[in-house]
Order: sequence, then C-alpha cells, then structure tokens
Amino acid sequence: MAAVEVHKFAQCITCHAWSRDRSMLAFCPNNNEVHIYALLQGKWEKLHVLQKHDQIVSGIDWSARSNKIVTASHDRNSYVWNLEGSEWVPTLVILRLNRAALCVRWSPRENKFAVGSGAKIVCICYYEQENNWWVSKLIRKRHDSSVTSVAWHPNNILLATASTDGKCRIFSTFIKVVDAKESRTGPSADSKFGEQILQLDLSFTWSFGVRWSPSGNTLAYVGHNSMIYFVDDVGPSPLAQNVAFRDLPLRDVLFLSERLVIGVGFDCNPMVFAADERGIWSFIKFLGERKTTSSGPKYGSQFSEAFGKLYGQPKQGFNNDTNEHSRSRGGVHENCINCIVPLGDPGSSKVKRFSTSGLDGKIVVWDMENQEDLAEYL
Repeated sequence: MAAVEVHKFAQCITCHAWSRDRSMLAFCPNNNEVHIYALLQGKWEKLHVLQKHDQIVSGIDWSARSNKIVTASHDRNSYVWNLEGSEWVPTLVILRLNRAALCVRWSPRENKFAVGSGAKIVCICYYEQENNWWVSKLIRKRHDSSVTSVAWHPNNILLATASTDGKCRIFSTFIKVVDAKESRTGPSADSKFGEQILQLDLSFTWSFGVRWSPSGNTLAYVGHNSMIYFVDDVGPSPLAQNVAFRDLPLRDVLFLSERLVIGVGFDCNPMVFAADERGIWSFIKFLGERKTTSSGPKYGSQFSEAFGKLYGQPKQGFNNDTNEHSRSRGGVHENCINCIVPLGDPGSSKVKRFSTSGLDGKIVVWDMENQEDLAEYL
C-alpha cells in the first residue's frame, strides 16, 4: 500500500496546498474559509483561518519560494496572502470577472499566477508594487465554456488550459513588464500575450485536470468520458495518444516523471499510467488496494455505484449488495478525489511523494519509494 499518512480534517475538502517544508497545510473545508494547520509535536493543530471570501474557495496554491498563498473563489475574487508576523494578510487581486473563479496556479518563477473562471476567461495576474495590488491581463474569446484547470509550462510563458467545451488549449502569457526576453523559447518565441499556440480537440466531453511533464515535452489532460490524453512535441505537429479505461472518469492528473502519471477522480482510487520504451502510454494499476465482492457484477449495481460516487450517495441509499460493492471499489478514499499535489522540491524531474484530497474530507499522503513494480518508470 502506497498510502503512508491519512488525515481526516473535515467532512469535505475542496482543495489543498502545502508549505515548501510540508510543516503547514492549507485547505478549504467546502466553504468560504481556508484553514491552515501546522504539525506541532507530532499532532496537526489549527493555527489560522483565512476569512475574506464570501463563497466556496475553489482553488489554493502555496508558493515555495516567496511563501505566499493565493486563493480563488466562486465569489469571483482572488487574494494573495502574505505572512506578516503571526498573521496572514490579504492583498487585493483585480480579476474583473463576472462569473466564479474555478482554479488558480502560481507560475514556476512565482512572478505571476493564472486564474481559470466560469466566465470563459483566464486571468494572468502580476504584482504592481506602486499600488500594492495584483492586476490581471485577460485571455478572452478563446474558450466556449468554463475553464476548469490551468497548468504552467516550465518556461514560465506557456499556459495550458482545460475547459468544459471539451478542448485543451495552450497560450502565450508573455508580459513585457514581468518576463525576460531570454525566457521566450520554443513555440512561444515570437508570440504575443494571449496568442493561442495550439488547440487540442481530442475530447468530446468536459475536460478537467491538465499538467505538463517535468521537462515540458509532454502534456496530459483528462476528460469526463473516462479517457486520458497525452500530447508530445507540442507545436505545429503534435503527437497525441488517447488511453481509455473502464472505470469512472478522472478529475486531476500529475506527472511523477517523464514516463509515469497518476490520475485521480470519481473512482476514489489513484490510477497509474506509464509509457514504455516506445513512448506508448497505458494503464498500469490502481495505487490503492481494491477489494472485490464474491458475487458477479450486475447492471443495477454498476449504475448505482457510478451514481453514488458522482453524487456522493450516502450508504443507506440502494440495496445492501450495491452499497457493499460501491464501498469496496475505492482504497483509502471513500469519495471522489478532486485534488492531487506534488510533495518535494518544485521543478524536480521526479516526484516520489504526493498528496490527494477529496469529498470524503481526507488528505492522504502517498509514497512511491517502495513501489518496486514502478521503479523502472521513476
């Protein structure tokens, strides 16, 4: 079993993030607050509650270098929190959104961050020191629906987005007052801010999590049709692969190395995908232990199982056989996993530990050190 730590902090967790040394944890307990816990004498204790948003906090990211926390919420606002003494102080972010902010992510150099929204807009935010606030430049009229996930390329310029219009897009986010000219390499060398580098039409359903590999040579994103998509050689002639699986859809994805990917979602159990020597991706296994019932699968139980996981059906819902089968499918998590976060130094070519959180209120830390069958991919 790869799970090494299991923490139950709330009834439901929307998103979470760690400090660089992993001594502090920030998460949203499915409301308008952000709770910050610290590990003190072997126990997790609540130190701070960030209360500035009016609606559910949908995104949290904790910068490793500057120790800043950025939050995004359904109230259409975002704040950057700075630790001053013993208090976290919010700094205003001007997003100019008329719909909910759905996701947020710091850039690799932490001089800007991206916010995806239900307004079909992506906000690229940077700091204006003279006014002591964060302003945004908007990528407009590119998406046909909500932007559910954003991912930064290691070069700090390219940004990948996933949207419920079923498409994955890559944009240039070059801003003269923020980015250095020497950072413009590859497909973004001559592009202006907001210019679309590539549009991927691989999925015909909602698209959710999207991530770059550590080198930036491969892009992965997931769809609501129980498929994961891998794209190599991003540019004029990209190479794409689709991997279909028989289980419930994924919500987020993470590269552990150039050849190993973890997907999490409605099946309540992290899924492992790997590429062979030829670069062909395939599903390898579930990371958590999965128990099976002695009775064979039934159409009714399969439907009830999917319904229960997608909509958080309580245990006393259908018949006992269905509930037993549904509860046994997952591993450590008992409901949809909606967030996966790498642990370790940012920018590292390999990730040995990561954490997941979900609608069951658990935060689980996973360790890949003892996964001998996956050692060749790490």
